[in-house]
Amino acid sequence: MSVGAERVLTQRELNRALLERQFLLSRRRLSLPRALERIAGLQAQYAPSMYIGLWSRLEGFERDQLTRALERRSVVQGTLMRVTIHLVSARDYWPFAIAVRDPRRELWLRAHRGKPTARQVAAAAAIARRRLGASSLGRSELIEGMDTPTFNGVGIWLDLVRVPPAGTWEHRRADIYAMAEAWLGPAPQVSPGEALGRVIRAYLRGFGPAAPAEIANWAGTPIRPVAKAVERLELRRFRTEDGGLLVDLPRAPLPPADAVAPPRFLPTWDATMLVHCRRTQILPEEHRPKLFNTKTPQSIPSFTIDGSVAGSWRYDEGRVKLEPFERLPPVTRSELEDEANRLAAFHA
Repeated sequence: MSVGAERVLTQRELNRALLERQFLLSRRRLSLPRALERIAGLQAQYAPSMYIGLWSRLEGFERDQLTRALERRSVVQGTLMRVTIHLVSARDYWPFAIAVRDPRRELWLRAHRGKPTARQVAAAAAIARRRLGASSLGRSELIEGMDTPTFNGVGIWLDLVRVPPAGTWEHRRADIYAMAEAWLGPAPQVSPGEALGRVIRAYLRGFGPAAPAEIANWAGTPIRPVAKAVERLELRRFRTEDGGLLVDLPRAPLPPADAVAPPRFLPTWDATMLVHCRRTQILPEEHRPKLFNTKTPQSIPSFTIDGSVAGSWRYDEGRVKLEPFERLPPVTRSELEDEANRLAAFHA
């Protein structure tokens, strides 16, 4: 079901919409669970990326805020969209997990070509469930007697979460596990279809407007169920400049194309760099090979100028060192260095 007219949105308008919804036009003052619900979570394979991603998005964010929230279980890390670790609110965890559970298993089995088989993984998952019970275990204890591919499959067959102190700034490897029902409470009575609807709305809240294929790409699900679910939801429709369909939440913000976009620092794994955001050109195509290649498939930390990636950065010896792709105007360079000094202080 659609509401509203099919207005054409330019690439620049889509860029500004993405930046606004990801809190990259202006930092916000929100609780961590609420912020994560607004931006559809953060990709979290490398623990410091979560902290830096939140620092770039939230006013006055400090590292121990996230560590405390993980300890208090108001936010949680789990293998969710695209079979990757994500940081989400406790309230979002179960709908996300239920929506992607079957597609996640199918994707994993296709990638491993039946070695191990689904039956072998399910048997190993039953062993892991018994070992965990209502407690948490480190990887070495949980994997005992399993090879690595089988253990990785166990994390797809079971709803596991990574628990602190693992997966924090201080203990970066997310290698302590618990059953999600033990850590967060039992799963709600939500059907996969209802959960998928929630995932679609979460994506549009954080990344929209978007095409159904982009939503499916981000979630790691087939396009057909997403497209069918989109038809059932009350969504606003737009068109791209080349006539493609975009859908959006009815009252989601659409800033003007000339909205000011200040310099921002993005970490490794930031989801705004990925293919589902390609049409926004937050990562210009000529710079994509500089961030992603066979040696660095996870991307490298980058910074944006006027809403687009304009260089990379690294923290070294107490400083954030900048590597712009092109010469920057003096005023722009000064603004970027001010932000870099604040990021260096956050690291320290």
